[in-house]
Amino acid sequence: MFKRVRGALLLVLLCAPWRGRPTDVPALSYEFTAYRMQHYNLQQEKHGCRNAVVVGEGRWADDVGLHRRCVIMRLPDFTVDRFREALRQKAAAVLVLLPSNITAVSQDQVQSFMVSEWEALQKETLIPVYIAPEDEQLLFMYDQLKMAAAARASSILVRVFSSMVLTSGFQITVSNNALVKPITDTAIVTLEGVLPGAGRDPPTIVITAHYDSFGIAPWLSYGSDSNGSGVAVLLELVRLFHDLYSDPRSHAPYHLLFSLTGGGKYNFLGTKRWIEENLDHAESSLIQDNVAFVLCLDTLANGDGLFLHVSRPPKPGTPQHTFIQELEQVVSSRFPWVKVGMVHKKINLGESTVAWEHERYSMRRIPGFTLSHLDDPRSEQRGSILDTISQTDIRKLKRNAVIVAESLARVMYNLSDKGSPKELQVFKGQMEIQDGRLSAMMSFLSSVPRAAQLLDREPGPVLLVHSLEQQLSRYLKQVLRHTFHNDRRDPELTFFDQMNQPMMMYRVKPAAFDLFLGGCIAVYIAVVYFAIQNFGHVYTKLTKMAMRPKQQ
Repeated sequence: MFKRVRGALLLVLLCAPWRGRPTDVPALSYEFTAYRMQHYNLQQEKHGCRNAVVVGEGRWADDVGLHRRCVIMRLPDFTVDRFREALRQKAAAVLVLLPSNITAVSQDQVQSFMVSEWEALQKETLIPVYIAPEDEQLLFMYDQLKMAAAARASSILVRVFSSMVLTSGFQITVSNNALVKPITDTAIVTLEGVLPGAGRDPPTIVITAHYDSFGIAPWLSYGSDSNGSGVAVLLELVRLFHDLYSDPRSHAPYHLLFSLTGGGKYNFLGTKRWIEENLDHAESSLIQDNVAFVLCLDTLANGDGLFLHVSRPPKPGTPQHTFIQELEQVVSSRFPWVKVGMVHKKINLGESTVAWEHERYSMRRIPGFTLSHLDDPRSEQRGSILDTISQTDIRKLKRNAVIVAESLARVMYNLSDKGSPKELQVFKGQMEIQDGRLSAMMSFLSSVPRAAQLLDREPGPVLLVHSLEQQLSRYLKQVLRHTFHNDRRDPELTFFDQMNQPMMMYRVKPAAFDLFLGGCIAVYIAVVYFAIQNFGHVYTKLTKMAMRPKQQ
């Protein structure tokens, strides 16, 4: 009897599946950080996704049946048509995987993503939209979902076998299920500083640039070209003209007022409030009267053209018209391959938003224009998470900085009749604009996200604003910080929380796999049960078969 039991146990062990040393396989559950799409109210208009909670099975973008599923896309998959299809089918959420190396992405794919990103941000979206940097676990999930989608398009046998054995399902959830809450105490900071001009009551030239960034996800918005480039050029102008103003022989008869404004990506609210404070509430201000013009710097690190955006064409004989003429002469004599153009766009008071920063000044009858390499204010390049330093060209940024600096100098020192811009260069030798300095400033500005939601509450962006203030204080006088808060009863701008969320990915098998596994277990148990019940008969036969060779 003991021999029979021992033999039965040995048979069970032999039939049991062998498990060797575990290999490196993707985790059954994986936590990662995802960044939610922009969510804000600008005056009465709602923008971005309104929800943050995600609970749904993962599906590839081109799969069938996206209803109540979490649609997983890589950067090339995120197109306008696919995004609209996910919305039409009422998907549970959209998760876009962002490559870690943007330089490896083709320009066509970058442009396509920017267009889709711009389209998604124009209207209110009910479903949650998240962006997450790619890694091995997320790419494995993407490949599995793509394989499953391909299997569902095959024959019935392939679909059944694939769902039972090959592919894995994935459940996507957000760990935080709290309700999204508004943030109404956001502070917008605007910095200003002055280089006082020579003489009595000289006119003022205002040079300004907004420093915040924008994109589909605030935590991923670095805004290198828009508008880190404008800030970098402004800071270089501050240094150059400080050196000129430090010498009594080159002290120009113009006040130079420099300002770095916040809230530029949100209807230029920082500029609006700063103008109101200077015109309506200050007893004396440099922009109350005798302003020659306002030069707004925006997106200057790319392109082979420069466009002057104006609300009304400047009249001949005005300082604004003179500056445009000098700029054209500098370009034609030193950079003839650069295209210069003027874009005239009237201000429509019926619209709730303005296109360029100079329009805020034009609405108060202060002459101004915006200089940019973009000719269309609705260009998707003005707000994208792909606007990184790898997408900028330092050589073109330096070229544009030289054009602006030389044109300003020719106006301020009345150099029109003293030589051509090619023969008479103000900024050369020790005063030459330096590539290394521009590159360092661009790297610094692109080191942290500068979205307006983060600039007054996150350590990195807060430190960046302090650094900008210190940089202005190094060269300028009367450097002031203006902090603007929303009206709590009727806020112009309202942000919402939960912009970065811990997200969980669980590997699961479909129901067909459970049926398949249950069948295999049933067969296994049946074989073992049959072997145990008939062990004596099998053992006798095996013994007789073993004894026959000895008898022979």
